[in-house]
Amino acid sequence: MAVVVRSGGGLYAYERALARAGLTPVAGADEAGRGACAGPLVAAAAILSDRKSKQIPGLRDSKLLTERARERLYEEILEKAVSVAVVEVSSTECDALGMHVADITALRRAVLRLETPPAFVITDGFPVDGLGTAGLAMWKGDQVAACIAAASIVAKVTRDRIMASYEADYPGYEFAVHKGYCTPLHQSRLDALGPCDIHRMRFENVRRAARVEQP
Repeated sequence: MAVVVRSGGGLYAYERALARAGLTPVAGADEAGRGACAGPLVAAAAILSDRKSKQIPGLRDSKLLTERARERLYEEILEKAVSVAVVEVSSTECDALGMHVADITALRRAVLRLETPPAFVITDGFPVDGLGTAGLAMWKGDQVAACIAAASIVAKVTRDRIMASYEADYPGYEFAVHKGYCTPLHQSRLDALGPCDIHRMRFENVRRAARVEQP
């Protein structure tokens, strides 16, 4: 059966099109922290309600929102979504798997942890196998599909909170500010203090700061 996405349908157009084809519920999955050189990779999956009263105004890609807007939407997503799941992949596991495999693994784990099994899964960026159902990888999916946008917000807010909590454990690194990404501030702290337990040793800048030669 062909799935036709109607023009001008807005952020919920893909879910509606899949529902018309009998593929419901639809889950979206996205991650946060892939490009960071410290801290966990966090993935989230979300199934949104098709009821109008449960739609979430202002939903969009987490990277296009202010921190305050993300926090507000995060609470609304948890309140209105049919099902939400979040998983962490530690920096140690990211090093062991490599970032691409860690990314796919995190997305798969998040989808499989949903309490409501989806009939179809849309993932942001990369195809994910082993989901037990049909799926589609969508480039910039967090900007065009509501369920992926919701997952991106949940993943981002969850990870930001985790990184802020590391302030007490690793003073001086200012993780609450840069969230582990490769910013000039983070690099200056990394060069001054050296890597800590949550840094990803696969990253060249971290290895350089630790004075570990690339194999």
